[in-house]
Amino acid sequence: MKNKKRASILTTLSISAALMLSACSSEQGSSSSSENEQGEKENKLEEKVVIYSPHGKDILSKFEQQFEEKYQIDVEWLDMGSQEILDRIRSEKNNPQADVWWGAPSVNFDQAKDEGLLKPYEPSYSGSLAEGFHDAEWHWSGTSQTPEVIMYNSKELSEDEAPKDWDELLDPKWKDEIIIRYPLASGTMRTIFSAMIYRDFKDSSDTAAGYEWLEKLDANTKEYAANPEMMYNKVAKGEGKLSVWAMPDVVMLKENKNYPFEFIIPESGTPVLTEGIAVVNDAPHPKAAEAFYEFVNTPEAAKILADEFYRIPTRDDVEGLPEWITNTEIKSMDIDWKVFQENSDIWMKYWDENIKSGEKEIKE
Repeated sequence: MKNKKRASILTTLSISAALMLSACSSEQGSSSSSENEQGEKENKLEEKVVIYSPHGKDILSKFEQQFEEKYQIDVEWLDMGSQEILDRIRSEKNNPQADVWWGAPSVNFDQAKDEGLLKPYEPSYSGSLAEGFHDAEWHWSGTSQTPEVIMYNSKELSEDEAPKDWDELLDPKWKDEIIIRYPLASGTMRTIFSAMIYRDFKDSSDTAAGYEWLEKLDANTKEYAANPEMMYNKVAKGEGKLSVWAMPDVVMLKENKNYPFEFIIPESGTPVLTEGIAVVNDAPHPKAAEAFYEFVNTPEAAKILADEFYRIPTRDDVEGLPEWITNTEIKSMDIDWKVFQENSDIWMKYWDENIKSGEKEIKE
């Protein structure tokens, strides 16, 4: 009887232990499942991502299609000038609508950073970017380099006839031969104009010489086109023989659209913009924003942008770049971009109110 009782007790204890282990296992499994679900929820990409960019329909449409195919996330984009994007993000600060700002000179991003408009994000490829190609706290990182050049209509002018440096644009023989993209809405033009002021300002802290240069350029300018396409068409048709613009765009228009365009890299040096990308602070779709940020900056994406859209990558690990990039020697102006950031708005306001000939501004 004692042996049976002992066996019964052992059986009862075994069953109890099994039930306890089962309960613990169930609790651990439930806890692990809950943690996994929480982790998946935190890492899950949102249903869409909103992009503000000046890159144009061709680039934006291509990467919209590719990103949507990979992630099944709806991409919405708004194409407008760099300065217009900054102004819009400022106006939306208390109710952000954009997730990613893709494309603008670094000075625009620095302005946005100082105003609390950007969220720091260090991308996975940060090791491939030199120090000058990203913000110290990663509020933005560089995507491409953009040298500014003198653009000319090669049917109207030979290379020998075209101006070789910035100051040659002021020669009276170019009166009414220059078509310029309206600067206030364009990061490219604001940079070129600011660079002309900065050349003397960096040593004298005086804007007089720079403003005088812009006055002389205004005298030779036939009109200020409302958008880049208008400027391209007018120069292509010979309504003006010259402009100043971004080198990659000039190459693209020549090779892809057969525009009669060539460029001169100014002998004294040129501002070389770092174009960037950033996540908007308090973005409505932050995870999708980071995914898009990474997606458009892979080596494969950088190669596409170089081959098809004529962008010079900032990443140092992109192979097989086209010859127009590898064979072009660019003399960069030595620029303190912080000075640009602090003064560009003031300089452009003065140009708009005191130098620009109002009748030359062509609206859309």
